[in-house]
Amino acid sequence: MSTQPALSIVGATRDYAVAVHGERRTLRALRGIDLEVGQGEVVAIVGESGCGKTTLSRLMLGIEEPTSGTVAIAGKPITAYGRIARAGLIQPVFQDPYSSLNPRQTLGSIIAAPLAVRGEGNGRSRQAAVVEMMQAVGLPAHLVNAYPSQISGGQRQRVAIARALIAQPRILICDEPTSALDVSVQSQIINLIGALQKKLGLTVVLISHNLAVVYHMAERVAVMYLGTIVETGSTEDIFDNPRHPYTRSLLDAVLPPTPGRRPSWSEAIAEPPNPVEPPPGCPFHPRCPRASDICLAEMPETTGRNRSTYRCHHPLGGEGS
Repeated sequence: MSTQPALSIVGATRDYAVAVHGERRTLRALRGIDLEVGQGEVVAIVGESGCGKTTLSRLMLGIEEPTSGTVAIAGKPITAYGRIARAGLIQPVFQDPYSSLNPRQTLGSIIAAPLAVRGEGNGRSRQAAVVEMMQAVGLPAHLVNAYPSQISGGQRQRVAIARALIAQPRILICDEPTSALDVSVQSQIINLIGALQKKLGLTVVLISHNLAVVYHMAERVAVMYLGTIVETGSTEDIFDNPRHPYTRSLLDAVLPPTPGRRPSWSEAIAEPPNPVEPPPGCPFHPRCPRASDICLAEMPETTGRNRSTYRCHHPLGGEGS
């Protein structure tokens, strides 16, 4: 694996102007994000709804710019790339295959669109590339002239993956790629992305609520809470020895398979705080059973190394979940 990170995010913030009871306020969706994703690595970003995962993915894709801080691809600021050049390096697979495909275009034209936009090849070479890519994602070639309404949800997501990969990007951003699919189809899409990642040497950033998907796919996990990354580490360490109380709460939110058995450490209380008025100090302290006076007053510093870090004044001792 190259020492040059595929993606590098340093001190990224993202502010939005919102109206609260007629008053103009600032919502800070991201509050100083630092994250590196290595070449060929699969990194998952997890956290409850509203924590900033999708906003972070939009910064990675260059759809939005950070209010402050930097986002870089292969060591070069993302703003230095033109739109077409950036799209050739990084591509998304969105959550909903029903709304991410143009219903008036055939599957062939949808998959070929990145090549057409980039002006690569001619009609014949693009058609050959489309058929090859359809085979790679497990779509029969005879569907090339079909429309999205004529295929299943799982097949639509395969089309979305084929469209993302046909221009041979280095990085794939998968935002909840299986959540809109039937359970019976989810494992097929997970296995497909995993197989393509290994075959093509892709760097994958996976955004997911589904911790089973994360455990199966990711090498490393970043845990987000209220616009900050509170813990990072290898998937094994995060699942077996979480250091941040919020990470432990996320893991315990998964219902145990044994009927009648209660989660072992479900102590996080209350609703998430209002992001327009975040609490002082550690943002998790209103919900944390381990909070003390220092948690109310001071944001914890990041402890650990780049690939295994946590931000907590009173970290868990590494006991298993």
